[in-house]
Amino acid sequence: MRNVPFFNYPYLFKSREADFQGIFTDVGRRGAYILQKDLSEFEQNLAKFTGNRYAVGVANGTDAIWLALMAAGIGKGDEVIFPSHTYIATAAAIHFVGATPVPADCRNDHMIDPESVKKLVTKRTKAILPTQLNGRCCDMDALMGIAREYNLMIIEDAAQGLGAKFGGKGIGTFDKGATISFYPAKNLGSFGDAGGFVTSDKDMYEQVLLLRDHGRNDDGLFVRWGFNSRLDNLQAAILNYKLSYYEEEIEKRRNIASFYQEHLGDLEELLLPPSPESDERYFDVYQNYEIEAERRDELKVFLKENGIGSLIQWNGQPVHSLTSLGFTGNGLPYTEAMFRKCLMIPMNTSLQTEDLDYVCTAIRRFYGK
Repeated sequence: MRNVPFFNYPYLFKSREADFQGIFTDVGRRGAYILQKDLSEFEQNLAKFTGNRYAVGVANGTDAIWLALMAAGIGKGDEVIFPSHTYIATAAAIHFVGATPVPADCRNDHMIDPESVKKLVTKRTKAILPTQLNGRCCDMDALMGIAREYNLMIIEDAAQGLGAKFGGKGIGTFDKGATISFYPAKNLGSFGDAGGFVTSDKDMYEQVLLLRDHGRNDDGLFVRWGFNSRLDNLQAAILNYKLSYYEEEIEKRRNIASFYQEHLGDLEELLLPPSPESDERYFDVYQNYEIEAERRDELKVFLKENGIGSLIQWNGQPVHSLTSLGFTGNGLPYTEAMFRKCLMIPMNTSLQTEDLDYVCTAIRRFYGK
C-alpha cells in the first residue's frame, strides 16, 4: 500500500535543504533578525510579482486582515460582507476591529456569490471582504460592480491566492489591497507563521506600515497606536528565495489539477474544481483541490484505509454555522449543501505521478469505476 499524506511538511525543508541552511547561516552571521534588508527586498519583489506598487510583511495572515481593515478605517458600527466558506480568521478580524461580520453564500466554484452579497448590503455596509479561496480569485468584475453601486470598498483575503488572477489582474490590484498568508502549507510557505499585505494605495500602505510596528514612523516617532506584527527577517529571506522559483511551483500545481481533471472528471459522483483552462478569465494556482463527493464520509474513510490523506476544510464548519459566536446557523443554502459533500484531496508539489495515479485509482475503485 502506498502512503500519500495530505501534506508533506518535511518536504518543505528537504526539497532544497542545502539552500535553506545557507540562508540560515547568512542571516545568523549578519545578526539580521528584524526589519533588515532581506525583508525590504522581499517586499519589493512581492509587490512586483503581484503587480502592486507596495507590499508589507507582517507576522501572519490573520494580522494582515486585521491591520488592513484598521488602515481602511473600518470599525464600530460598520458591516463587512465576507464568504461563510472561509477560515474563522476572516470573520475574527472584522469582529476585532469592532465591525459586524456578515456571511454570504458561495457558488459551485466555492467562491463568494455576488448575488448573495448584493442581497446583504445595508446602510451600514462599509466593505466587501472576498476570500480568494483555494488559489482562485472570485468574480471580481461582479464584486467591483456592487462596490461601485453602493460606494463600498473591497479588501481581499488572499491568504490562499498568491499568484491567482482574474481578468489578467493579480491579487491586491482591484481596490484597497489584499492580505496574504505564508503559513507553511500555503503555496508560498515559510517555516513558521508569516503574512503580508499588497496594495497600490499609498495611504493603505503607509497605515499598515505604521500599524505593524507600534505606530512608529521612519523617524522613530510614535504617531498612532499600533501593534507588534513585523515579519521577522529570517522568514523574509526564506520567502524571498522561494519566490524566485514560485512560478515553477504554480505550474506544477496546475499540472496536478489537470491530471485530476483527466482521471476523475468523468465521475458523476464528483464535482471537481474548475480546470486550469476552463475559463480564460481565471488563472488558478490551486492552493487546495476541494471536490464535492457523494458519500463523502465513506470516501474519506476509504482513502484513509488506503494510505491517502484528505481533509474537510474548516473541520466541516462554515462560519455562519458557528452559533456560539452569534451567527444564525442557516440561510446560506449552497454553502450548507456543499459542506455535506466537500473534501480536499492531496494537492502539493511533493506529489509524484505515481502518487496521483494511486489517488485517482482509489477514488475510482470506491465508486465502482
